Amino acid sequence: MAKVSSTELGTESIGKLLIKQAIPASIGILVMSLNVLIDSIFVGKWIGSIAIAAINVVLPVSFFIAALGMAIGIGGSSIISRALGAENQKKALTTFGNQITLTVLITVGMVIPGLIFIDDIIPGFGGKGAIFDPAKIYYTIVLYGVPFLALCMMGNNVIRAEGKPRYSMIAMIIPTIGNLLLDYLLINVLDMGMYGAAWATTLSYLMCFAYILWFFLGKNSELKINFSHLIPSREIVSEIGSLGFVTLARQAVVSIIYLIMNNILFGLGGEALVSVYAIVGRMLMFVLFPVLGITQGFLPIAGFNYGAKKYDRVRESVNKSIITACVVGLLVFLLIFFIPDVFTRLFLKNDGSLTAEELKTNAVILAKAPGALRWVFAATPIVAVQLIGAAYFQAIGKARPALLLTLSRQGFFFIPLILILPGIYGETGVWISFPIADILSTIVTAYFLNREIRRTSGIKIDS
Repeated sequence: MAKVSSTELGTESIGKLLIKQAIPASIGILVMSLNVLIDSIFVGKWIGSIAIAAINVVLPVSFFIAALGMAIGIGGSSIISRALGAENQKKALTTFGNQITLTVLITVGMVIPGLIFIDDIIPGFGGKGAIFDPAKIYYTIVLYGVPFLALCMMGNNVIRAEGKPRYSMIAMIIPTIGNLLLDYLLINVLDMGMYGAAWATTLSYLMCFAYILWFFLGKNSELKINFSHLIPSREIVSEIGSLGFVTLARQAVVSIIYLIMNNILFGLGGEALVSVYAIVGRMLMFVLFPVLGITQGFLPIAGFNYGAKKYDRVRESVNKSIITACVVGLLVFLLIFFIPDVFTRLFLKNDGSLTAEELKTNAVILAKAPGALRWVFAATPIVAVQLIGAAYFQAIGKARPALLLTLSRQGFFFIPLILILPGIYGETGVWISFPIADILSTIVTAYFLNREIRRTSGIKIDS
């Protein structure tokens, strides 16, 4: 693999850079999304649809703790990209060292109470009735591996900030392949059920951590830290915190949404509707991978060039990222709109071993999931404006607007809608909340993004 320098972020054409950054990021996200998708398919076919619902209950808790690492990674990476652009190597090293210290201390501190209060947390997130026991098994085992996942998420963002997206891609592929192979071995061959699904996930986190550690200890990384860099700096920690809080707040809102959605849907239709939402959630993770990849690829390009005061290149990166992502979003919408039933059937067990209750649950899922998918993905062609717009403010180090715009879609619009519309329209109210929130947040983000670009460069972005 050819050695890549971060300085290319400020010299190579934006189009080529976006391809170099976005394609590996997209592939990495695709593979990770396939991991979640195929993992759910394996669990659904080899264990049952209730097991999918059980994993869906656990995800917001484990993902929130892991998102602490992602928040520290993205917040610190914004600092690192701008520091490298400004040729401030000392600040980049201190930031990375502080990221490691914060990730270890915070995530381990979160896992302990997470295990102590397990019997209260699982029902609170919708793990009721038949869902509780398999959810508890999965939750307990996976939580032990979450600190390693957090370190992987943190380290992966730093690798991307160095301008080495291919290594970042590999870091995302390794745990996916490991998890799928272990799923087959532990669930299908050894018949370990939920225990097998949980251990496959946890061991895959350890594989990813081993690769991330190898990268930073080897010759490929520009960031060679020593013990002094691990000592927290008040200024650096504060900046990491303010920028990383944007990502953390977004994940916290996602966890709250899972809590609200699982409870509302359980009340409207029991375990079957919770399973429908689990399928919708997996599809959101899977088919949006190219849009998310473009957003991830855009971050280091915008951050580096902003730090180097190359504002025309920053504006160009915004324009090209949004246009490309919107086109991809349109293709995603068309795919979901025409064949939602095909995706739904992938998750369902269909052999002769199904009980009458399982057959009834599957029938409800098949009847309701396709319509839900169409509504949820209805605004996909424009959602890239919101994602990239919010990411732009994070890339340039403006935490407050980044936070507000990040929260606008799921916090300020979606949560109020999901609390109001189901009371008026029932189950349909749940699903139409998604596109309404997407449209409103896109309008708000486009306004503030356009204003900021004009203030910085004096040139209005393309509409």
